[in-house]
Amino acid sequence: MAPGRGRAPWWRRTALLLPAPGPTPFTFTYLCVLVATSLFAEFGDRGVVGVLLHASSTDVAHLSRDPLLVLVASALWVAGGLASPYVVGFVFVLTALERRIGAWRAAAVFLVGHVVATLATEVPVAVSVVAGHLPGSSLHRLDYGISFGLLACVGALAGLLTPLLRVLVLAWVAVMLLHDLLKLEDPVADWGHPLALLIGVCGWPLVRRAARRQSRTTPVSGPW
Repeated sequence: MAPGRGRAPWWRRTALLLPAPGPTPFTFTYLCVLVATSLFAEFGDRGVVGVLLHASSTDVAHLSRDPLLVLVASALWVAGGLASPYVVGFVFVLTALERRIGAWRAAAVFLVGHVVATLATEVPVAVSVVAGHLPGSSLHRLDYGISFGLLACVGALAGLLTPLLRVLVLAWVAVMLLHDLLKLEDPVADWGHPLALLIGVCGWPLVRRAARRQSRTTPVSGPW
């Protein structure tokens, strides 16, 4: 077999799973930001970290005052820090999605999932407080992280996988989300996660069209 025409070395195939400045600038840059904020949250001054996290929270009180600011700021932190499984999911899911549809479109999927799922879960909280079904303290709950945007990207990426892999991914994620719903330790997040996943799934026609356009300009190679 002639050199260069066989299967790429394992290390090169593995590298395609990871973000890089050239092929996946959105994922790479965003990951650097998340690493920086996670390290600061871990080793920075406890008081300053607490103030910043509360100021970044997408609770009803903050959303009513500074919606754009907190929607952006809340996505700059990872709940649980670098040890969170969301970081691993972010690396592989966002890298795969961005390679297939491009940086701007991948960013749009993440942003739509983050914003829509946040508003769809916090608005009912506000209504419930006004109706007297929840205490006023519910307006000030701490809520931040990348999980809504990530799950929207998982849902979108599933539409670009082979049928078998698509079923396996969605089934695995659905089981985890159902487990969280049954425990219902954090109702806002536990209901927001499946909603975010559904947002990504609803975007399959647009994502597939974007993937076809992307493949005509930049052929995608990789283990997926």
